[in-house]
Amino acid sequence: MEPQAGLRVLLCLALCGLGGARGVWSSGNQEWKKLIMVHHWPTTVCMEVGNSCSAPPDYWTIHGLWPDKSEECNRSWHFNPEEIKDLLPDMKMYWPDLLHSSPNRSLHFWRHEWEKHGTCAAQLDALNSQKKYFGKSLGLYKDLALNSILQKLGIKPSNSSYQISDIKDALVSAYGVAPKVQCLPPKSGEELQTLGQIELCFTKDLQLRNCTDPGEPAPHRRAPWPARAAATSLGLEVCEDGPAFYPPPKRPTTGA
Repeated sequence: MEPQAGLRVLLCLALCGLGGARGVWSSGNQEWKKLIMVHHWPTTVCMEVGNSCSAPPDYWTIHGLWPDKSEECNRSWHFNPEEIKDLLPDMKMYWPDLLHSSPNRSLHFWRHEWEKHGTCAAQLDALNSQKKYFGKSLGLYKDLALNSILQKLGIKPSNSSYQISDIKDALVSAYGVAPKVQCLPPKSGEELQTLGQIELCFTKDLQLRNCTDPGEPAPHRRAPWPARAAATSLGLEVCEDGPAFYPPPKRPTTGA
């Protein structure tokens, strides 16, 4: 065998070995600028897909930690629940599959988040394993403490409405950066949009930053949550200026 051919074989073996651990990064431009920590309000999620849910949490939970401009960066790097077994108590509490109560369905949700978003976020050393990605997401969620921040700001679930501008201004005062606030648009016969999702954004150094750059066009509609769950879902949109409903959790009815 010629020396150059032997070198190519060794190089191929090295790369293949690396691919076995991490898979092969997909081609195309997978560059991204910011991470989006997405919180969603369980009551609105259930309303969005026409699902009564089973005792949804009465606190904001994690939808995901998403790079802004890339998806499915490594389709061969599959989700392995064994890598996050130490995180499961917090995952079940703060990052549940709201629409399905069975543990297997939560695993399906987490697999979706990892394979669509985590494999791209893994370009950062701080997020370059499944345990790091999910663990850091949980850590950011706890540090942001959105539930307690909203409570302290006097923004609580209510049968009355809030002005979206007031919610945004309150969040800017608390975090020092501009969030993105999303709503479920009113159905036919309804007057108010419904608060559904709050996004807070981070730099690649995991420092808070504005979710929208000056002059950057903001996408108006987000895909239904999750897209596979209900073809009839309206999907969330960036909230319109004006009033919005922040729905109280529905309490399960009990027999007499």
